[in-house]
Amino acid sequence: MDRPVDTAAPGAHPARRVLRVVLQVLFYGAVAVAGWLVWPTSLGGCTTLTVVSGHSMEPTYQTGDLVVSRCGAPQVGDIVVYEPEGYGGARVIHRLVGGDGTTGWQVQGDNNSWLDPFSPTNDDVVGVARVHVPKVGLVGRSVMSPLVWGSLIVIAVGLLVWPRGEDDEDGPQGEPGTAQDAAAGTGPDAASGVPVDGRAAAPVGATAPSAP
Repeated sequence: MDRPVDTAAPGAHPARRVLRVVLQVLFYGAVAVAGWLVWPTSLGGCTTLTVVSGHSMEPTYQTGDLVVSRCGAPQVGDIVVYEPEGYGGARVIHRLVGGDGTTGWQVQGDNNSWLDPFSPTNDDVVGVARVHVPKVGLVGRSVMSPLVWGSLIVIAVGLLVWPRGEDDEDGPQGEPGTAQDAAAGTGPDAASGVPVDGRAAAPVGATAPSAP
């Protein structure tokens, strides 16, 4: 049968490839920006996700709230996440009420009538609270999991290196030989004796029987 004619307009395939490349660049750019914004400090980033536990920051924060903190220079009045020395990496999220980052901050929970027994410096401050999302503590714990971040990295690398097939610019390929070849006895159908247009072709090297 006749080979299908490619009716696509000239330049259609290059335009589609360009569009695909642009979309890929935008996608990976968005992923990179999102990764930079939420990359945790535990992996060398600048973002800390803290799930509030306890009542010391009520009514500002409730148990189970998620607080997103970013690294930066804290000031009096800021709510910060800090790691007191000698507590094995435990973190506290309270408000700075006095002091300075060199000699030590005075820190207090909004619901407490006393100061924290610690005087953290800027080196102890992990981040300054920027975003508060109520009641998503379980989601926050999942996002902070190194397993989750490792999985995202593996997926991103896989998408970058996964081979992609090129567009078929020539359209569907026809079978070898054409109907005209077969009718003329030169195509593969005639050579194999397969009927063409309702008539059986004589095998190669044989003579068709003649009428008596």
